[in-house]
Amino acid sequence: MRDFLPICRADMEARGWEQVDFVYISGDSYIDHPSFGAAIITRLLEDRGYRVAILPQPDIGDEAVFTQFGTPRLGFMISSGNVDSMVNHYTVAKKRRSTDFYTAGGEMGRRPDRAVTVYTRTVRRLYPQSAIIIGGVEASLRRFAHYDYWDDKVRPSILADSGADLISYGMGEYQTIELADRLAAGEPISAITDVRGTCYMTTRDQLAPGFVECASFEKVRENKLSYAKATAIQYGEFDYARGRTVVQKHGDRVLVQNPPAKPLDTEMLDYVYALPYQRTYHPSYEKLGGVPAIKEVEFSIIHNRGCFGACNFCAIAVHQGRHITCRSTQSVLKEAKALTENPRFKGYIHDVGGPTANFRQPSCSGQLERGMCKNKKCLAPTPCPRLQVDHREYDELLSDMRKIPGIKKVFVRSGIRFDYLNLDKDQSFFDHLVAHHVSGQLKVAPEHCSAGVLAAMGKPAIAAYKRFQSQFYKKTAKIGKKQYLVPYLMSSHPGSGLKEAIDLALFLKEEGLHPQQVQDFYPTPNTVSTCMYYTGLDPFTLQPVYVATDPHEKAMQRALIQYFLPQNRALVCEALLRAGRADLIGVGKNCLVRPDQKTAAILQARREKAQQRPQKGRDRRPGGKKGSPAGRGKKPATGKGADRWQAQNGSRKSGGGQRKGGR
Repeated sequence: MRDFLPICRADMEARGWEQVDFVYISGDSYIDHPSFGAAIITRLLEDRGYRVAILPQPDIGDEAVFTQFGTPRLGFMISSGNVDSMVNHYTVAKKRRSTDFYTAGGEMGRRPDRAVTVYTRTVRRLYPQSAIIIGGVEASLRRFAHYDYWDDKVRPSILADSGADLISYGMGEYQTIELADRLAAGEPISAITDVRGTCYMTTRDQLAPGFVECASFEKVRENKLSYAKATAIQYGEFDYARGRTVVQKHGDRVLVQNPPAKPLDTEMLDYVYALPYQRTYHPSYEKLGGVPAIKEVEFSIIHNRGCFGACNFCAIAVHQGRHITCRSTQSVLKEAKALTENPRFKGYIHDVGGPTANFRQPSCSGQLERGMCKNKKCLAPTPCPRLQVDHREYDELLSDMRKIPGIKKVFVRSGIRFDYLNLDKDQSFFDHLVAHHVSGQLKVAPEHCSAGVLAAMGKPAIAAYKRFQSQFYKKTAKIGKKQYLVPYLMSSHPGSGLKEAIDLALFLKEEGLHPQQVQDFYPTPNTVSTCMYYTGLDPFTLQPVYVATDPHEKAMQRALIQYFLPQNRALVCEALLRAGRADLIGVGKNCLVRPDQKTAAILQARREKAQQRPQKGRDRRPGGKKGSPAGRGKKPATGKGADRWQAQNGSRKSGGGQRKGGR
């Protein structure tokens, strides 16, 4: 086990160490793979000469687990793992998940809720004098006062809540190196307040000039307009090239966010990914069946960071930034060759991507000169005219990878930004993608079809997806393959009501799509969409946004996306009736669903009530009874007339009395 970092006292002693420099506490099981932040940060520290122990998923009821390494020379680093612990533990319906993919054996419950706060408070109690630095997704996205979906209230900054000394927000490599070196030089943690990419707490009289202030924790907790305005201020300073220090008052103290760290350049990114990862979970987990999360990434390669797509519901732009940085072709190919030497490798590279697979250069030259545009997006609602689109380097990278002996296939399974691909006049990459890099299905993310919902999401209009879909299937047919697009779709995002959900159902029916997976919008901390969900306001325009918060309405929206499932019929019928779209209930070709028994009774009652209303000028039709409603004659025996009559009037099951069909 010498190739893995120590995870217990015995491992530390086996290395001949009497003391470690840092103890890294993680909410995940220990996986030494560059897809996991704990692996990157600990290997980075190790490579710079620091002694690091990893304490994965410590039992908070057992103090001996926390104290087994003794007092670290420089301090503790704490993360919940790759995912916010509350997202990891609960579904969007706030039900406890049954499986934890980041835990050995998939066992749920090996980390506490709000893991960063719980771990930090435990360490602070046991080691009151030690430096504590928190990082990772949970700490980064909760660095300001934030709406917490699970408590349904605004919580303070996790720094104030946990009692840590610093937050290292974002990806963290540069901050980690500087913090470690300054601590090693004898500088106290309380004096380290100028590192980019970190947050600390202070008092107002200690603030240096040049900051921008957003509304206090107390104010955003009580006033939703203030919350929305604070979100806009925070997002306006997320760019490393022009971001300023942002402060937010918490009681008699002040949270200070220093400007973001500079993104890693290609040389540094290559260095980070060349560290000696074991690319698998710790051997001690083998008896538990391993860690499920490794299956998706063990034979995948990350080639880039950042995403200038910046969808409003996504945390990537907040955590990684909008700037694109890439590993060199040589670095990626070296990793691919190394995979072929792994005895578990079967010749298939599962994915070559990142936040967005087909971003491999800056969005424009201006990105390098002045940073990303403030409060503007590169691709939505329409592409910026300065956007530079080029897939040649990515295409060549994949082509070179296919030529490596021992590699049978190189797949790109997800993360293709189709609107960006549409803009490339050179179709070579698109052709090669379809011919060589789709493993039967390609996952893409149109998310919705409604213009209003897509605008709230920060996504392009649905026309972009339709164009991509058309080209994909044409190219697939041309080479004689059977390949399919799997669209990611989201229900109940701010801006989506029943009308928009019905529009999406009709779009899916028209396109012949039967999605098997649907994601309800999940209000995770510190995204623009979560701000909309909590406040009902777009933080940049302060215009009202409709928000579905009622669980039953959210269930109806979700059911509409899968209107074709028998178990959803009652919810779909209810949604259509509530939205005044009874015309979509029936057996006609334009209908979404047949009526269930309750709906059939409602529709029958409506028809009978309509028949009872006195109407002037009723006529008598041949074959009809005196006073019968106009247009309801005898059912024609056969032909189109019979079909039309059937579609309009339905039929009765013999003995059942249930109306089949509708109008």
